[in-house]
Amino acid sequence: MSKIIVCPLASIAETAVRHGATHLVSLIAEKQDFHRPGLISPERHLKLAMNDIAFAGTGDLVAPSAAHVERLIEFVRGWDGQTPMVVHCWMGVSRSPAAALISVLAIHPEEDDAALAKRLRKAAPHATPNPRLIELGDKILGRNGRLIAAVKAIGRGAETDGRASFVLPLRAIVDS
Repeated sequence: MSKIIVCPLASIAETAVRHGATHLVSLIAEKQDFHRPGLISPERHLKLAMNDIAFAGTGDLVAPSAAHVERLIEFVRGWDGQTPMVVHCWMGVSRSPAAALISVLAIHPEEDDAALAKRLRKAAPHATPNPRLIELGDKILGRNGRLIAAVKAIGRGAETDGRASFVLPLRAIVDS
């Protein structure tokens, strides 16, 4: 079973190497420059230029949009899941945890939203998924408000220094 690893920008190379990742999703401000880790080929890297805001963009700020979420869904559905995928934003707290939730539901629509959100909270006490991405993902994936309610139910994450990474398995691990 593969997994999604969420991390901050500062640790994408180390995280990709340590986990043997072959795919990368970057949710980062439009003019934020960084180097894609060498083991990730360009066609396996999706860069979504957006700011971490929960309202329509003003000035130079780019709000998460339906087009961003649709591109994310298309990308993750093209991933074979045989190797890990790294998803990152600036700190690994808001945009990337939201993208990880949307990704799991895009691949496994049968997942229970509340159980998935609780799995996220257990893996990442610091995560506070971006509400605009969650709302867009809920609508586009036809979750009928379940994803929004699940994320609201887990509440705001704990304070963090922005160096915390976490692993979100694609499926819940069932005790046998």
